[in-house]
Amino acid sequence: MQTPSDLRYSSDHEWARVDETRVRVGITDYAQDALGDVVFVDLPKVGTDVSVGGVIGEVESTKSVSEIYAPVSGTVSSVNDSLKTSPEFVNSDPYGDGWICEITTSSTSDYDALLDAAAYEALTTN
Repeated sequence: MQTPSDLRYSSDHEWARVDETRVRVGITDYAQDALGDVVFVDLPKVGTDVSVGGVIGEVESTKSVSEIYAPVSGTVSSVNDSLKTSPEFVNSDPYGDGWICEITTSSTSDYDALLDAAAYEALTTN
């Protein structure tokens, strides 16, 4: 499993990458592997206010449906529309083309509270 060291992680298996006040969000390599082949992604709506731990969408695979949770609070500022026609990007490139949305936040404190790569790896190997 890949766990890039430049990202932060939630215990619900979302990853986050911060760029000033925008946080790009996706599901981890561990999560996509557990889900199996992703066939549909329910994306959040741009402009939606979200809170840490709140449901922002769903990922449907051939095995199950899993909710996607916000790792930070803020407002959804963009979504990855390519997932509407190519949901398999979540499997093939979870940290790149498979990103879910971007959330604009007023503070990076939520981001700073997320797990670093070593802590996330410890969580997923126990």
